[in-house]
Amino acid sequence: MAVTEPGSYKDTVNLPKTRFDMRANAVKREPEIQQFWAEHQIYDRLSRENPGDVFVLHDGPPYANGSLHMGHAMNKILKDIINKYQLLKGRKVRYVPGWDCHGLPIELKVLQGMKQEERRSLTPLQLRQKAKEFALKAVDEQRESFKRYGVWGDWENPYLTLTPEYEAAQISVFGQMVLNGYIYRGFKPVHWSPSSKTALAEAELEYPEGHTSRSLYAAFEVTSLPAALQMPFDPFLGELGVAIWTTTPWTIPANLGVSVNPELVYTVVEVGENAPGRFKYLLVAQDLVDRLSETLGTTLTPQASAMGKTLEHLTYRHPLCDRQSEVLIGGDYVTTDSGTGLVHTAPGHGQEDYQVGLRYGLPILSPVDDDGNFTEEAGIFAGLNVLGDGNSAVIEALREAGSLLKEEPYLHKYPYDWRTKKPTIFRATEQWFASVEGFRDEALKAIAGVQWIPAQGENRITPMVSERSDWCISRQRSWGVPIPVFYDEATNEPLMNQETIAHVQAIVAEHGSDAWWSLSNEELLPEPYRSNGKTYRKGTDTMDVWFDSGSSWAAVLKSDEFSVLNSELSENSTLKTQNLKLSYPADIYLEGSDQHRGWFQSSLLTSVAVNGHAPYKIVLTHGFALDDQGRKMSKSIGNIVDPAGIINGGKNQKEDPAYGADVLRLWASSVDYTSDVLIGKTILKQLGDVRGKIRNTARFLLGNLHDFDPATDAVPYADLPELDRYMLHRITEVFSDVTDAFETFQFFRFFQTVQNFCVVDLSNFYLDIAKDRLYISAENSPRRRSCQTVIWVALENLARAIAPVLSHLAEDIWQFLPYPTPYQSVFEAGWLNLEPEWNQPELAEKWVKIREIRTEVNKVLEQARTAKAIGSSLEAKLLLYVADAKLRDTLHALNPNNHSKLKIQNSKLPNHVDELRYLFLTSQVELLDSTDRLADVKYAAQTDAIAIGVVDANGKKCDRCWNYSTHVGEFEEHPLLCERCNEAIAGNF
Repeated sequence: MAVTEPGSYKDTVNLPKTRFDMRANAVKREPEIQQFWAEHQIYDRLSRENPGDVFVLHDGPPYANGSLHMGHAMNKILKDIINKYQLLKGRKVRYVPGWDCHGLPIELKVLQGMKQEERRSLTPLQLRQKAKEFALKAVDEQRESFKRYGVWGDWENPYLTLTPEYEAAQISVFGQMVLNGYIYRGFKPVHWSPSSKTALAEAELEYPEGHTSRSLYAAFEVTSLPAALQMPFDPFLGELGVAIWTTTPWTIPANLGVSVNPELVYTVVEVGENAPGRFKYLLVAQDLVDRLSETLGTTLTPQASAMGKTLEHLTYRHPLCDRQSEVLIGGDYVTTDSGTGLVHTAPGHGQEDYQVGLRYGLPILSPVDDDGNFTEEAGIFAGLNVLGDGNSAVIEALREAGSLLKEEPYLHKYPYDWRTKKPTIFRATEQWFASVEGFRDEALKAIAGVQWIPAQGENRITPMVSERSDWCISRQRSWGVPIPVFYDEATNEPLMNQETIAHVQAIVAEHGSDAWWSLSNEELLPEPYRSNGKTYRKGTDTMDVWFDSGSSWAAVLKSDEFSVLNSELSENSTLKTQNLKLSYPADIYLEGSDQHRGWFQSSLLTSVAVNGHAPYKIVLTHGFALDDQGRKMSKSIGNIVDPAGIINGGKNQKEDPAYGADVLRLWASSVDYTSDVLIGKTILKQLGDVRGKIRNTARFLLGNLHDFDPATDAVPYADLPELDRYMLHRITEVFSDVTDAFETFQFFRFFQTVQNFCVVDLSNFYLDIAKDRLYISAENSPRRRSCQTVIWVALENLARAIAPVLSHLAEDIWQFLPYPTPYQSVFEAGWLNLEPEWNQPELAEKWVKIREIRTEVNKVLEQARTAKAIGSSLEAKLLLYVADAKLRDTLHALNPNNHSKLKIQNSKLPNHVDELRYLFLTSQVELLDSTDRLADVKYAAQTDAIAIGVVDANGKKCDRCWNYSTHVGEFEEHPLLCERCNEAIAGNF
């Protein structure tokens, strides 16, 4: 019986079927997927069983202190993207997360919660126990956050700088440097934090904007002249002062010299009216006379000149202390960029001052104590704080002595303690140093042998190493790894050699560094030193935390090149990461750009000092996360973007929806991380939309594979129609670009390429065309199966390609594959599957032109749709003229004149799957030999290359496919159907 009721054929259409949710529902679904990974030990098995070589991204340890911020999230996600890509490529990825657990910030956190009396009664061991508990709690909290980001690693066995095994390896690195002659004890100026009462390394300093110092110009009375200067300068003696400028007036009591540049010309100038101070004549650099005249508010008239080198040994009287000092020959740091051209020199309070003082045999005077207060050596200033009343008192004393020429505020960068946020001072103390000078050339050579990404990373770290002074590695704190040194009670001489260090190392390996405080000196000393007639005390300094983390290559990577001092300990080491067979040097280090002066450098210096080469092959750096206006995130501004808030949403879920970890991961991949990056609500919404587009594209692909099994239904490449072969070529192009993006660590290219592929190549082009083939064709028809073959290839490669970034979405897709697969996880499936034969550039050239025409056709169809001349494009007939004869012939081949009586039963793959009407989504396409027929067409467009017209389609609307056809009504049993739907119902189309 004939079917004549409209809508009766809806059950004959092959619509998509899938249980894959349109919504991510990330708060619920992502933890389920993470549980799946854990239960099936996906990371553990792949890291052991993958056939490729070992790949090690060595983790820079975050500090075990406080909650995670966006910088932590970006850092760990970038690392995870790299690791997962390498896993998919078949390599044995070894990722051991780590934490930096020692140091002042944790000590301060512990002490902050205690009353003053409790602090005073606290023993070092009690403080260390509380600090350890604090650090371990922070580790647990941060670990759970990192895992929620979807980051894979050996989370149950991380490396912690407080474990006995790690501390023992660190002491071994220190010991190797001692034996190599790179560790020494010296009394020299270092950055000192009065607020922390400890020395600081350069990496522990910050230079906040807006610091203003009380700078001054002063003059010291000349008392005698070297012979070469007696003739020109002798007339001015008694009224002549050497003029200096300083931004640290509190260092004047420690002045032991004034440095000049030997190649500059210096001039005695007569001071005019309104003369500041008591001197009639001043000695200044000739090039600065005019500027100083303006600064001091008086005329300065040159009287006599001499070269700087002739000023050496000129003597002057200190204005505040009973001593005389000399003019010294300084270095290139004495310039005419500012000041007077003569530099106040205090060897106990400046690096260049110290070096000059060594040349001249000057004492290292530093009359300042640990609290930043003047000592008795400072005379009348004793007890005053140098950063407060002491500074003011020195200025006032200079004024009273007639030496002060001018005081003015000076805005400049000044070092602050990065933890207490308070100013530091440069102060000579007795400390332990690593002699960077001893292995600087090797370090610079090692830097040149590393691949730096971005390349300017090499330009940053090279001058830092080439210009840095020796590394002060001792700290005056309790919470850290002790410097294993003993001092002779009688002579104060240090005792530290291979035997003593190895003995302490073995004790630390078994009991941890607490043993340094809990055991007696006799127990810590090896046997020969317990009964040699001398009495020793153990040192109280701990190592710089940068030495802690900088030793991680030795404690974690465990290279064969690295040998601990104690061979027995080496054989019996219980470090949990040892069985992972990590490689050294590591394949890559990845941290923020600030680590050029931090972990990258401390790791480099220790590795070079011990083994002569860098601990890494590649160093990749990223910038900082800023808000969407480019501002640094701050609680006071209220612009902090919390990674946990992105994942779980805020209190108001409409304003701050729960995006899940994948959107956070997508953000990390979308930005050019080589510079500072932005994040905010608008950016997150855009990324959520992108994730949604990729998800919905995958859902469409999954839904149209519900009855497809690649093992039995895939169509061989040779039998695919041109459109499908072109799409396989396009898939090859796209995913080759994706591979290159991961290989070159340009993840933003991955983001752009995948987004473009899903929206432009799939949704807007191929899948738009494919719906007719998928829905209308008979279930097993070659026309449909060939399309499903392409969809299958696109889906699996899409899932694999997004897996390093959108890990949860990729796994979700894989779990809903409607056909059998030998891989239970997308990560087991490996990287992309692209066949060489799919790469067809000539075919692509042809189809690129067709796609360009399709874009122009869509514009005209949209005009007609906007004017409501048509509802859908299937109500239209397309009139098309192409000027290029070769392209016109190509289009004619895709547009057979007679498709009214299609007989496809004997045709395995009909040519008409590429018909123009399907490509343009119109019911008919008529190719024109000229533009004449378009003259009266209302909806048309024309250029020199192409002319397009849209008119009403011929015939009636098919009730099944909605195409218009002149053959609707011809078929007795199915009068509502067109010719091809009549065939499809019979199973032939």
